[in-house]
Amino acid sequence: MAAEDPSASTETHASPIKAARQSGKKTSSKAAGSASKTSEKLARLGLRKDMDFVLHLPMRYEDETAIIPMHDAALRGGSTVQVEGVVTASDVQYRPRRQLVVTISDDSGQVVLRFLNFYGSQLKQLAMGVRVRARGELRHGFLGAEMVHPGYKIVNEGAPLPTALTPVYHSGEGVPQALLRKAIANAMTRVNWRDTLSPARLAALGLQGFEASVRTLHNPPPDVDQYSLMEHEHPAWERMKFDELLAQQLSLKRAQITRRSKGANALPVTGELSNAFLLNLPFSLTGAQEKVLAEIRADLRETFPMQRLLQGDVGSGKTIVAALAATQAIDNGFQAALMAPTEILAEQHFRKIAAWLEPLGVKTAWLTGSLRKKEKEAANLLIASGEAQLVIGTHALIQDNVLFKKLGLVIVDEQHRFGVSQRLNLANKAEAGKVPHQLMMSATPIPRTLAMTYFADLEVSVIDELPPGRTPVVTRVIDQNRRDEVISRVHAAAQEGKQVYWVCPLIEESETLQLQTATDTHAMLAAALPGIQVGLVHGRLKPAEKQAVMDDFIHNRTQVLVATTVIEVGVDVPNASLMVIEHAERFGLSQLHQLRGRVGRGAAASVCLLLYQGPLGGTAKQRLATMRESNDGFEIARKDLELRGPGEFLGARQSGEAMLRFANLETDQWLVEKARNLAADLLKNDPLTVAAHLERWLGNKEEFLRV
Repeated sequence: MAAEDPSASTETHASPIKAARQSGKKTSSKAAGSASKTSEKLARLGLRKDMDFVLHLPMRYEDETAIIPMHDAALRGGSTVQVEGVVTASDVQYRPRRQLVVTISDDSGQVVLRFLNFYGSQLKQLAMGVRVRARGELRHGFLGAEMVHPGYKIVNEGAPLPTALTPVYHSGEGVPQALLRKAIANAMTRVNWRDTLSPARLAALGLQGFEASVRTLHNPPPDVDQYSLMEHEHPAWERMKFDELLAQQLSLKRAQITRRSKGANALPVTGELSNAFLLNLPFSLTGAQEKVLAEIRADLRETFPMQRLLQGDVGSGKTIVAALAATQAIDNGFQAALMAPTEILAEQHFRKIAAWLEPLGVKTAWLTGSLRKKEKEAANLLIASGEAQLVIGTHALIQDNVLFKKLGLVIVDEQHRFGVSQRLNLANKAEAGKVPHQLMMSATPIPRTLAMTYFADLEVSVIDELPPGRTPVVTRVIDQNRRDEVISRVHAAAQEGKQVYWVCPLIEESETLQLQTATDTHAMLAAALPGIQVGLVHGRLKPAEKQAVMDDFIHNRTQVLVATTVIEVGVDVPNASLMVIEHAERFGLSQLHQLRGRVGRGAAASVCLLLYQGPLGGTAKQRLATMRESNDGFEIARKDLELRGPGEFLGARQSGEAMLRFANLETDQWLVEKARNLAADLLKNDPLTVAAHLERWLGNKEEFLRV
């Protein structure tokens, strides 16, 4: 099969619903309208062309191959069973609420079917004497064994049972399983089943064929290993996982090749400014910093755009590396721009980097949305004229009226917080026909498995050691009931001249409620700590107010700072050595680690107290235990990936679309390695197979990976 040109026959793009309609006779306008609405609902699930339906694989399976006698079913309370019997009672009850209660019986006993939401048609459907086959979780209620909202069908006596597991698909509102099964079956009669991998490649990889795998998953044979099928360990699932991993690798690597074909201005000189900056540093770079700086400098000398992700743990010294990259751009007569997601973080960068570079003659500009009109116009003039060699700001940098004279390097901090279009908008501000070099930074260490998949198109540099003198933060997990003891500890620390962060709980569903909690906490601590200055910072403060509060804390005019998560990244106060995080169970691991990184930045021994409200769920217990046991950002990131999946690390990279539906980055690492190796081979030697595989798996979804 694979010896033929795999791109010779493309997949049909006809809608299976439309195809079914066209194959019949004339339909009424009402029927056509109904089919159109159905097509719209399916399109919202991403189901448009035949191959979309074929690759809409079951999320689970139901075993409808056996009927359990009702007496035996009653002994299996809490489990899902299928029973069959005749309706012996059916009526609408009104206590404690309106509900349809139907009793079905067989020779061994009876089961009550309870419907809290029902239609009038169901009353007629479930009339006395009708035979019903029902499947659901059986539990013991007031009237004995019962099922609440079971799946059911009306059957004749002796109706045959399925001989295989019944697939259950992800569906939207108004898309019944029966419709999906029929549409998928129709699509499977029309698609091009040609395998994109040759028999030799399949044998070398130990994988089974594409068509056999798909048919097994949609229609499992009676003798299938049910456990491996349901746990996604069956060889058919392995083939699907491999194929989607391969599609992802091919797409990202092809995007990388495309970017490399574009021109960038080479920045070969590390001259007077770079050398003076290094000489004036009051400390030496760590070995890890020197290593990643060498990688970045080598990239900047190329005539194609650098696309490098710089990652490192909290406090590992990414900012100094970014500043050194900027000096290389400036040494070569180009401008550098640094964009950060929040004003607090952007301001931290501006103050720190400007303090390093302005004494060396570098003109810096500051641009954020909160600046007055005249200040923005003045900054824009500096940028457009090229007088501003380094520009630091927030999203304001990507506004249409911000024009760079000669942009050579773009640095994006906390890159996962920006959308695809935002990063591309900044990259597009270089001179016509050129692409600026891009350095993306993340203080959230990315596990190796994630870097190999979702970031396969980027070069990755890792700062894997902390500067000398940084002492690990001791973390304690404390019940909320011991709050008074914690306040006493805060008081003692402040009396000793140390500074304290008190982080308020994350209340995602209500920013107003979160703000109120922070305000109440500030009032409580101010009353409980007489003679100690307590500040308050949150996202609703105006930038100038926010900076005034931060300045007071930085200069030790405020000893305790009550804060929401606006202080998660970028805030650097070496004298702060105690942090309290309220309701720590509400935060994700990476966010807890980022917050904890605000202390331990000086020489004093530092402590982070995680206050929790019991009882804790299993995941919350694991998170807090991980924080207590580890200060290693990479280990914490690995655990976070295991507990929460890749979303925390990806941010807006996926534009809201999940690229891996079937593969699990923790358990399928061995498939990631194989997919990466094959992708490199195919891109080099077999472009037709690359095109066919990407068309099958991504279609028009490939573009958003080109970040």
